[in-house]
Amino acid sequence: MPELLQALLLAVLATASAVRLGLARRGHDEANQPALFSALLALALAAGGGACAAARLGVGLDTLHAERWLLQATLLLGLPLAGIAALALSRRSPWSRPTWGRVIIGLCVFFELARRFERSDEYAAMLAVASALLIAYAGLLRWPARRTALAGLVAALLALLSASWNGLVFRHPLADYQMLCLALLCPLLAWLLPNLAIQFDQRDEMPA
Repeated sequence: MPELLQALLLAVLATASAVRLGLARRGHDEANQPALFSALLALALAAGGGACAAARLGVGLDTLHAERWLLQATLLLGLPLAGIAALALSRRSPWSRPTWGRVIIGLCVFFELARRFERSDEYAAMLAVASALLIAYAGLLRWPARRTALAGLVAALLALLSASWNGLVFRHPLADYQMLCLALLCPLLAWLLPNLAIQFDQRDEMPA
């Protein structure tokens, strides 16, 4: 798939997912707002990275630096935020706004340290594994709500595939499709996270 098409898909799907999640936040109580906002930040970073990539590839704008920074921020800040939010929402254990603020600041500090010491790829791979495990676990906590559990597993797989894995033990077979994996992940997160925050639909438990 051409890189421009991947960038466009990421920009469009991440933006649409951010809008959907932003609207869904209105139906949730105050205790869940910080977690949903943190996930919204992850989608906004992905949308920004896709938009910068599309601008560079489509019309030749000099947005490469911003594109790389935003995509790195998506992997090193946004993805772990989504994983932590999924866990907090699924376990019905809302964190306070100051706690979420400390989580975001801590991730930002480690993001900048990894970038400065040129260890972003290794750090991103570690965070991808941790985030994938959190998302999968959060979805499985909703079993027997099969759609929610399946969405968590698929989102976890896409989170793993979104990491570049450059310079590690093996070459990522889908390294050229990182933006596509992120584009597919965004709508899943926008659907999954609000559903983790509410009591699952009884119809989802019924066998097909």
